[in-house]
Amino acid sequence: MRVHNVVLVVTLVLCIVTIAGAQGREPAVRLHKAHSVSGVQNVSYDGRSLLINNQRHLLFSGSIHYTRSTPEMWPDLLDKARHGGLNVIQTYVFWNAHEPEKGKWNFQGNYDLVKFIKLIQEKGMFATLRVGPFIQAEWNHGGLPYWLREVPGIIFRSNNEPFKQHMEAYVTKIIKMMKDEKLFASQGGPIILAQIENEYNHIQLAYDEDGPSYVQWAANMAVAQNIGVPWIMCKQKDAPDPVINACNGRHCGDTFTGPNKPYKPALWTENWTAQYRVFGDPTSQRSAEDIAFSIARFFSKDGILVNYYMYHGGTNFGRTSAAFTTTRYYDEAPLDEFGLQREPKWSHLRDAHKSLNLCKKALLTGKATVQRLNEFHEIRVYEKPQNDICSAFITNNHTNEAATINFRGKNFFLPPHSISVLPDCKTVVFNTQQIASQHNARNFRRSTLANNHKWEVFSETIPSLPVTQKLPAELYSLLKDTTDYAWFSTSFNLGAQDLPKNGAAPVLRIMSLGHSLLTFVNEEYIGSNHGTHEEKSFEFQKPVNFKVGNNRITILASTVGLPDSGAYMEHRYAGPKSISILGLTTGTIELTANGWGHKVGLKGEKQKIFSEEGSKRVKWRAAVGNAPALSWFKTRFSTPEGRDPVAIRMNGMGKGMIWVNGKSIGRHWMNFLSPIGKPTQSEYHIPRAYLKPKEENLLVVLEEEIANPGQVEIVTVDRDVVCSFITENHPANVNSFASKDMKFHSVIETVKPAAVLKCSNFKKVVAVEFASYGNPSGFCGSFGLGNCNVEGANKIVEEECLGKKSCRVSMERFSKNGNVCQGVEKTLAIQLRCSH
Repeated sequence: MRVHNVVLVVTLVLCIVTIAGAQGREPAVRLHKAHSVSGVQNVSYDGRSLLINNQRHLLFSGSIHYTRSTPEMWPDLLDKARHGGLNVIQTYVFWNAHEPEKGKWNFQGNYDLVKFIKLIQEKGMFATLRVGPFIQAEWNHGGLPYWLREVPGIIFRSNNEPFKQHMEAYVTKIIKMMKDEKLFASQGGPIILAQIENEYNHIQLAYDEDGPSYVQWAANMAVAQNIGVPWIMCKQKDAPDPVINACNGRHCGDTFTGPNKPYKPALWTENWTAQYRVFGDPTSQRSAEDIAFSIARFFSKDGILVNYYMYHGGTNFGRTSAAFTTTRYYDEAPLDEFGLQREPKWSHLRDAHKSLNLCKKALLTGKATVQRLNEFHEIRVYEKPQNDICSAFITNNHTNEAATINFRGKNFFLPPHSISVLPDCKTVVFNTQQIASQHNARNFRRSTLANNHKWEVFSETIPSLPVTQKLPAELYSLLKDTTDYAWFSTSFNLGAQDLPKNGAAPVLRIMSLGHSLLTFVNEEYIGSNHGTHEEKSFEFQKPVNFKVGNNRITILASTVGLPDSGAYMEHRYAGPKSISILGLTTGTIELTANGWGHKVGLKGEKQKIFSEEGSKRVKWRAAVGNAPALSWFKTRFSTPEGRDPVAIRMNGMGKGMIWVNGKSIGRHWMNFLSPIGKPTQSEYHIPRAYLKPKEENLLVVLEEEIANPGQVEIVTVDRDVVCSFITENHPANVNSFASKDMKFHSVIETVKPAAVLKCSNFKKVVAVEFASYGNPSGFCGSFGLGNCNVEGANKIVEEECLGKKSCRVSMERFSKNGNVCQGVEKTLAIQLRCSH
């Protein structure tokens, strides 16, 4: 109603201004001002919350980065976020994506920031714009363009005039773009918060007095942009007024020291839904239960906004990932890399949001009381007795032991490390540890249409380079972030007297500052090595059969993304540092200062042989068996059947990059194995927007290692196996309850635990793969029967679910068959398969 009233007032003002203009007063200026406030939302704050048009909201936010998906994916991602209970979308702005060369701007395709922000508004959500300009985000160079390193006298993120000049120019441009499109809430747009800088407290001490001075300058510069909505700084305890300091972490309900002033609200800008991966990492997870606990805890302690970092991670296309970061980003988020709902994370958090919204009136208007029962158990109540408003949060913070806690004369069972949410101080609608929503399993299915490959190969020539300088060049400065690759070459003479007579081969040793390299001696491939995310520097050491006479050493040094964090980023270095030959009869030869030739990039890159036109510029041959190191492979494939997401599984390959129809889908690295002996990432996302619906698609792979692409396959991706696993002690699904006119009530006749399952993407249930009521065990995709089961469970589930897009199976259906498994907690496990 408030919005409608604003629109009516503006319409009236427009009419009055038009009449005034007819009388010779300045209509143009007044008209512009009146139009600019159409749909205006005033955003302010106090110590309790943000106020949007003087109304308080619980804000559930999720990070979705426009650069890490395609515009064709954005509507579906935002719809799933909204259906998951989010009302805010947070994104960084990526400076080096938009200005890779000074003065040359790119806001096209998946870099179309304005289009993305407008779409957020179309979907009925607010936005938080994290301007940076430093963003970290496991993004190449933390979002800072490489050319900034070459500005004379620059010191990043410090009270340094060259850096501040460029930072202010960039921030001003982005803010002007948003203002011109009327995207701030003060103009009627969706942006309710903006962020300047990012986690600066981590490095502030490294800059001595220039650190606090820079923070104050950055805050003043941002506020002077006059955007009409609050600014925030995350992990910045000393954020200057009026900027709000915010928390990042996994458990800000307990670790956040709080706003630095009593008149600022508690905001959580990054609740990490997983651990981002770097090449060499094993699988890691963060459970849905732990995330749900963390947000219930935060909101029960006066929190007002939680942002999931990430809600959808997406893909680091091309060369956009930071050093050693995988191409797949935050795949364990509620929406996986392909935009599919990862269950139970997506739906358990959706249910958490619903339960908290049922407490909204009490949280925003009630008086808080805390009853600490002991070290582990606590009850928090928000209450307005005169209005019959009361919500409670009962906490068991013991990690191993369940508890029964009495609250207002009633006993409540709580599993370990859990919070029960009671919107009316009587009824448990949600427990963070008990998942009442569905689970699913992801499947990669070999495409029937896309795998008739006929591979061709083109191998790079090992160059012989003239000497250009005495020492090997520093790699970052040589590449200037235009490619991953640079050649280093030197030559030297050996006499017969230098070579060992006992048959032992001399050893070539290369000390590198990172990240990886291939080594050739006299144009013969010798081997490769690489650093790690934790230790970029490494040593290459291998016996080599040198010849009498002139020998040439050629090194292909490469980066795997630029660093994205830490102090003094402008002073990071990579590439070969020292080169020597050991084991000669005449002693060690130092080649570091021998004179080196350099060449940036590969022939295939320069010829763009990954594109249709470029692929015609070189001579390909049929790929038979293993190809030499540093080869390009080419084939064509039909677009896979159906509408499911598409990926390429890089079995049998080593390290390199992949292009589909001329577009890079990122780096692959299959031979960097994790501690469990497997690649960190085997499947690489091919957005359907990159594929041709009727023509064959061009696939080109740059492979650094000796390899054969015969095992590479195109797969489709689905989550068509959906499951439920609930017990008789689970709360009823939170959708069994509602609140209307401040009255909490159930919306179904019998409030009991039930399995609630739903197929995605308009699919229907085609099979019941498992059903058991009794004491089954296992997990989605691998359930097993216990020693006690109700007969006919499959038939009951088929009656409720077959042929439907969604179904609800009450545990009461099974208890009618008698009390089985006496003395055992009853469990219902269901596994369904969905399909078109």
